[in-house]
Amino acid sequence: MDFDNLKFDKDGLIPAIIVDAVSKKVLTLAYMNRESLEISINKGLTCFWSRSRKKLWLKGETSGNYQHIVSITADCDRDALVIVVEKDGPACHKGTDSCFNDCIYKNPELEEFSYQGLFDLIKGRKTDKKEGSYTTYLFEKGLDKILKKVGEESTEVIIAAKDKDKKETIYEIADLAYHVMVLMAEANISLEEIHRELQSRHVIDHKVKQEKMTGDK
Repeated sequence: MDFDNLKFDKDGLIPAIIVDAVSKKVLTLAYMNRESLEISINKGLTCFWSRSRKKLWLKGETSGNYQHIVSITADCDRDALVIVVEKDGPACHKGTDSCFNDCIYKNPELEEFSYQGLFDLIKGRKTDKKEGSYTTYLFEKGLDKILKKVGEESTEVIIAAKDKDKKETIYEIADLAYHVMVLMAEANISLEEIHRELQSRHVIDHKVKQEKMTGDK
């Protein structure tokens, strides 16, 4: 990254929007100066400039909630940054996952969806049971019932795909994804853990491809 092309403000700062690599949730808005940005890149961890304390602070240095940098992207005017991270813990000093928790407005006609939001709702049905909820019903019936549903939905996906019915296949995959999430909640498996596993496989797959290409030569 060419720092000379970045536009720091009159105080030598540039805003940095921190985004979770897994949930895509905005975690916090912080500020960096040239030195903190250099430290961030060199360490692979977010380092900010505290405007209140007038000093550098490496996120997680005292709390252990480090943010491992996946990527840093500048906007079109090069006066703001988006930093995608994998976090070790809550981003907010108040102990919450994100600093952005107070909803000011929500369009009643447009419902926001995310896998993390759905997973949080599923986990909530496990701890705070709601009468009449199908998800609560699955948790009450226990692991054997959940596994049975995962098996049934897997079969439905296979049948729909075999019939080359795209619409039905999408529908059944969605059903399977939901029931797998219920299983994850029952087994205390997080989306982050699945993300890390898939990420490690991506690296392995890349290495295998590279080795194959070398062998072909």
